[in-house]
Amino acid sequence: VQLVESGGGMVQPGGSLRLSCAASGFTFSNYDMTWARQAPGQGPEWVSSINTGGGSTYYADSVKGRFTISRDNAKNTLYLQMNSLKSEDTALYYCVRGSVSDYLNGYWGQGTQVTVSS
Repeated sequence: VQLVESGGGMVQPGGSLRLSCAASGFTFSNYDMTWARQAPGQGPEWVSSINTGGGSTYYADSVKGRFTISRDNAKNTLYLQMNSLKSEDTALYYCVRGSVSDYLNGYWGQGTQVTVSS
């Protein structure tokens, strides 16, 4: 199993980033997927999840209306479009194989850093 995140970086408040997660080593389309994040000195925080077909999506209240999760099963890739970024979105963002209810016990990628700062 391999999950490789990309697309992180530094952006000003109000800006946008699109994260990608390339999955390999398993049948991507068979698994719910999740984005989680961890800020310095804090525990992991669930951000968003998507079901196998992409028809059902779930968001933390803190990102609802600003972030959009999606997936392309033909490309084995998970995405997170992040708009209207705030300083409190600064964190290491992880792609996780797992659903909203079991992501903590799922398989985690190495993460991509997102820094929102002026």
